[in-house]
Amino acid sequence: MITDGPRLRPDLEALPSYKAGQRPAPRSDITTYKISSNESHFPPLPSVQAAIVAAATEINRYPDPFSSELVTAIAQHFGVPSEHIALGTGSVALCGQIIQSAAGPGDNILYAWRSFESYPIWTGIAGAQSIQIPLRPDETHDLDAMLQAITPETRVIFICSPNNPTGQIVDPRELENFIAAVPSEIVIVLDEAYVEYVPQNKRSDSIRLYRENTNVVVLRTFSKAYGLAGLRVGFTISQEPITNALRKTALPFGVSSLAQAAAIASISAESELFERVALVTAERDRVVGELITMGYELNSNYANFVWMRLGSRTDVLHQALEHAGLSVRPFPDEGLRISIGETQANDRFIEVARQVASEFDVLR
Repeated sequence: MITDGPRLRPDLEALPSYKAGQRPAPRSDITTYKISSNESHFPPLPSVQAAIVAAATEINRYPDPFSSELVTAIAQHFGVPSEHIALGTGSVALCGQIIQSAAGPGDNILYAWRSFESYPIWTGIAGAQSIQIPLRPDETHDLDAMLQAITPETRVIFICSPNNPTGQIVDPRELENFIAAVPSEIVIVLDEAYVEYVPQNKRSDSIRLYRENTNVVVLRTFSKAYGLAGLRVGFTISQEPITNALRKTALPFGVSSLAQAAAIASISAESELFERVALVTAERDRVVGELITMGYELNSNYANFVWMRLGSRTDVLHQALEHAGLSVRPFPDEGLRISIGETQANDRFIEVARQVASEFDVLR
């Protein structure tokens, strides 16, 4: 039989592409800044760098396939059994592990939209269907509508709080009531990649919720507040049946020895790292305050970025920022997500936003 090439899955053509934050174009006239990927702009702490250097002497060996030391460190840190910890190459991979563990063709995955872009991608890869529930006008999850959208085919529900890219959190009481109302056979994922940037008094007690509910998965990452985005390591906390499934769907040797060493060192240095988190949240609040003063309409924000819903005016500010050497994350005809970066980058962003507000009248 003669064919035109390899026979691949035709449904993959419909999958959306993951749109990572882009680096700014090289410039010789000004310093450029990448504020498009919600990374930490701080370099690794000296103690974390030292751990990476020490681990580098053994990269000729495979990493511990069970990541035993890191699993133990995470378990002790949160006061949970080691048997309840699963690892993956960042929260993106863990989203895939969760979906692959619970869903397949004919099933559906439920989540708010707009939210984290990996949800529809992994859903499509699994052959399942996405059920996207629009955010409320204030950019928060509409948990009542999500509850009404559950069907017998629903296998996983993602709750992203703070939500990427809008930065909003779910009300703790609303979340607790929602979990109580969801059938126990449906996996509920509390995606908390940015939770470290949320004030303690506004956070949901996700660890308690996982302890009290066999279907709750707490999803965290070392990429954001811990500053290890380039090493790709995240983790989940869930009860044993789910954890065992996530371990089975994990890429063997996926979490490198360097990532394991850096994550362990980061847990030990958490107080230093959280001083940096405090600096980022203070800068975030400063930037938000400046934008509101200019007349931009913004909701409260609880992550390490700012979300500006500009609709059809999105491209005006986006182009102005690119011209000024700032790469941000555009969502065409929806808005811009601007990561909080170096003070100089934040200052330049504020100035460009001020110029656009006055010169192009984007607020009218």
